[in-house]
Amino acid sequence: MQLRYALFSIVYIFSFCTVAAVVSASPQSFDAGRQSDTPLWLRAHIGESDGQIAQPVLQRARALYMRKVSEGRVSNPCYFAMDATRPNDLSDGKSGGRFYIVCEATQTFRVISSGHGSGRDLKGVADFANGRECARNFGNAMDSNLTAGGAYMTDETKTTFKGYYRASGTKDAALLRSFVQFDGEGEAANARQRAIGGHAAAVVAGVCLKKNPESPYANRAGYVPLGKLVDYAGGRSDGCTSWTPSDAGQIISMVKDNPTTLYIYPESADINAVAKAVASGRSPSSAGLYWNDSCLKEIGAPKFWPKETLEPIIAQYRKDHPAPPPQPIPICQVP
Repeated sequence: MQLRYALFSIVYIFSFCTVAAVVSASPQSFDAGRQSDTPLWLRAHIGESDGQIAQPVLQRARALYMRKVSEGRVSNPCYFAMDATRPNDLSDGKSGGRFYIVCEATQTFRVISSGHGSGRDLKGVADFANGRECARNFGNAMDSNLTAGGAYMTDETKTTFKGYYRASGTKDAALLRSFVQFDGEGEAANARQRAIGGHAAAVVAGVCLKKNPESPYANRAGYVPLGKLVDYAGGRSDGCTSWTPSDAGQIISMVKDNPTTLYIYPESADINAVAKAVASGRSPSSAGLYWNDSCLKEIGAPKFWPKETLEPIIAQYRKDHPAPPPQPIPICQVP
């Protein structure tokens, strides 16, 4: 039944458009007004307002999906896209929608929040850190904690124990967080090496060790980590794509044993072109480019940090500033 549905989905989608041979291209090759190959129902969701998807983001996401379908690598009826130029933390207690779930066979379009890479500030050497609301810095270097745009496919999912947290009263609950690995292409080809993927924006922080020898997660001495559950859906990640716990559960179930595509905008060519336009006093739109207006006002101009440049800087910084020896985790002073 699942195979029949997948085949129906693919036939339905192919009736609307032609498979694109290449996804990544120069920014100028994507006409922001071109919608002729997009289904009518989906065109209503194209735009730059809240809840909409920008034309170049959708166009590239669809082209990537169609290509992988034509190669026989994807039979999932849905695909994903992310616009990392949009704001994440809207400063009013809400997270901005910039991750898109598109299922054309069922004419389903959904927008959810998603964190971007935090980057790092190597004091006195290089500052490529990002704020909570908008991302200015992007890159593909190891240990940079930066988001790298481009073409990805979802792969295997792993679930790991992250610690216990106090759920209510004296009752503890275990945080089991699933992680779906992304495999990238081009500049994002080192995604697996960088451990880039998607997961819930939840972590157990402020950990101490509690005696609980009956737990399946206890260490040899019978202790388990216990801390506070932190939901950072409106915050930043270490370069991965993070979602709210409820959204993460839905997405991971959609791709378990059924991979699909994810296109993350912007790529380095987009970033460099927008930065060049801003430096010349032009708006990206006047140059035929796309960047979210509100975030561009906040960041001034974006910057891409290629791994060839940044990895040697990070390696030298690590050599000059070795990490302090790990401190023992304290014993919990709770029942």
